Amino acid sequence: MAVSSVKEIIKTAPAFAQLTDLAAERLGGQVLYATDDFFAEKENLLKKGRGIFITDKYTERGKWMDGWESRRKRTTGHDWAVIQLATPGKIVGFDIDTNFFLGNHPPHASVEGVYLDDASSITDWEAVTWEEILGKSHLDAGSQNFYECKSEKLYTHLRLHIYPDGGVARLRVYGNVFKNWNVVGADETIDLAAAINGGQAIACNDMFFSDMSNLIMPGRGVNMGDGWETKRNRTPNNRDWVILQLAIPGIINKILVDTCHFKGNYPDRCSIEGCLVATGENPLAEGTNWVTILPEQKLSADTEHYFEKPFVSTGNFSHVRLNIFPDGGVSRLRLFGNKA
Repeated sequence: MAVSSVKEIIKTAPAFAQLTDLAAERLGGQVLYATDDFFAEKENLLKKGRGIFITDKYTERGKWMDGWESRRKRTTGHDWAVIQLATPGKIVGFDIDTNFFLGNHPPHASVEGVYLDDASSITDWEAVTWEEILGKSHLDAGSQNFYECKSEKLYTHLRLHIYPDGGVARLRVYGNVFKNWNVVGADETIDLAAAINGGQAIACNDMFFSDMSNLIMPGRGVNMGDGWETKRNRTPNNRDWVILQLAIPGIINKILVDTCHFKGNYPDRCSIEGCLVATGENPLAEGTNWVTILPEQKLSADTEHYFEKPFVSTGNFSHVRLNIFPDGGVSRLRLFGNKA
């Protein structure tokens, strides 16, 4: 494969970096195989964050690095790793992050993909019929290397090639979750907001301390950084807010607002609104009809707050807005219900 001539590396985070990371370990992504991970384990590729550097930390094999790092290749060929996505999806872009890999990063990388209904019996990954979805592309050292994916297909597994060897801190695979809603019954209760189902956090007025997308991740927050937290606001009667696009328009029957780990910085109160807009329409547009689902409710520190019907408004919603008063942090938001 020749080095891509038409691609230019994107220097700033593109819009697709706001989409779901389909490969994220905390969603269920896994690194199944690597040709070599002598210096640093392949599993690090999908961990949260960009990776850290500890100056004086060494292992019996050399310098400890927070990423996937192969040994210096003294034979022909190159190294590669196989990633199982957390969920099937359409890939929009990649971030091949070489954070802290400076004298040991790969000069180039490429990505192949495949859709597999069941990969449990595969023992020879080279025998799989892979399709190239990112040609051999330049990598900068110590940098986030963003590239678009032009394929319109769905994928379940990827193969990341590095040329010829070296270290990559993280691989992010941004895209849209695919869920076959035809097999989900109309009476089946699901979390309509969950990222693994296709929910997305699309806008907020503030996320100074931690990202809004944490709200819809699996499980309870692991610490105070694993939630959505706004800065301290000194404006009287302030309201902070975040908008979630539901995985599918649906009817909400039960709500969970979890302030796990937020003790001296939880919001005093919250409320939830909803709207129904057509696919592709902007819920932030002027004139969108937002209606109250859950009126203002008192919150407590480090607590799971459950709210059930009857709500003020019922019916189908495509988006919800969580309002917190006056500011603070929420770990998780669950919106249990049925598809429309």
